[in-house]
Amino acid sequence: MSISLLPRLIAPSLTHITPALLHRRGIRLLMLDFDNTIVPYTTDSPTAEMEDWLEKMNRSDITICVVSNSKRDRVQKFCAARNIHCITHAKKPFPKGIRQCLQYYGVEASQAALVGDQIYTDTLGANGCGVTSILVSAICNHNIWLKGRHILELPFIAMAGKRRIENEES
Repeated sequence: MSISLLPRLIAPSLTHITPALLHRRGIRLLMLDFDNTIVPYTTDSPTAEMEDWLEKMNRSDITICVVSNSKRDRVQKFCAARNIHCITHAKKPFPKGIRQCLQYYGVEASQAALVGDQIYTDTLGANGCGVTSILVSAICNHNIWLKGRHILELPFIAMAGKRRIENEES
């Protein structure tokens, strides 16, 4: 598979990703990073917009699953409260959690996407497994390490600039 740091799609946030956009790309399974993609690292409470988006996706024919590197139980509690399956200790960018999710749902990599806020874990992991990678802006880069990582990602974001979903109807 591809060892690439360039996301296939770039969206301003998770809530900009629609079932129609995914259908056009043949996506049946949407894997979601948790921290800084659904909620900030500092809270377990999503915004009202995010809560509505999660409910809308649960009602659609797109299957969603949280695939997180987190080892804390906050991810399982969050997902259980919203009837969303989750895989923790995913070890992205390594294929363990992504492949586990594909196998659990019996979905081919070509029919799946992984959305997250980090190029070096989410995008690289998705691309390495043949899954469509979708990069979203981090909800909150609240410390120097997250801000520094974002600066290191800027060249790859610039190279993939034409892949923004604003360039196509969602």
